[in-house]
Amino acid sequence: MSAQPEQPQPVGAALLDAVAVMDRLRSPGGCPWDAEQTHASLAPYAIEEAHEVAEAAESGDLDALAEELGDLLLQVLFHARVASERSDGDASCASHGFDIDDVARGLVAKLTRRHPHVFADGAATTPDEVNAQWETIKADEKRRAHPLDDLPASLPALARAQKVVSRLRKAGTPSRPPSQDSADGGARLGAALLALVIEADAQGVDAEAALRAATRDLERSSRA
Repeated sequence: MSAQPEQPQPVGAALLDAVAVMDRLRSPGGCPWDAEQTHASLAPYAIEEAHEVAEAAESGDLDALAEELGDLLLQVLFHARVASERSDGDASCASHGFDIDDVARGLVAKLTRRHPHVFADGAATTPDEVNAQWETIKADEKRRAHPLDDLPASLPALARAQKVVSRLRKAGTPSRPPSQDSADGGARLGAALLALVIEADAQGVDAEAALRAATRDLERSSRA
């Protein structure tokens, strides 16, 4: 009899292998460095890896992008593994732990909830309608006291400025270009930069990505 062809693994099967490797690294007898990490000590790595993902995505190098996404996935697995080790198992306590399945379940629930045009009876049919619907659902979930609540303090200044401008615009209070007449050179330059961010937001341009691209061009020309 001829051998039966090997059945391909379902998409996502390798994620279980990644979870198992993380478990081995963090368990007794695993890696001493991994064992001593905390959510706080890992935070800088998540920021760094996110920037490297953006750089790889903009470069068009798919091999580099796959590698950087793996590094970012490691941060997700690492945080989930650390959180799963909490001894407090009382679900009524705000400080109880979670594991990678909790992370995935939360993501599935969020994506399902915010895509009613796919999973329910939502009427959005165009990208603009989908985006508006997403923002409406998100605003209902977050219920911020102010549009600028919950902005990450660690965002780069340019990205943070655009997030502020974008949130204010969506809240119905668009930003006005600040005066650039200050005698203080730093204040004048800051106002000019903010005015450019407002212009970028109005044109639908990611100011942070645009500056990264321009900087890469400068780097290439300087090396030529």
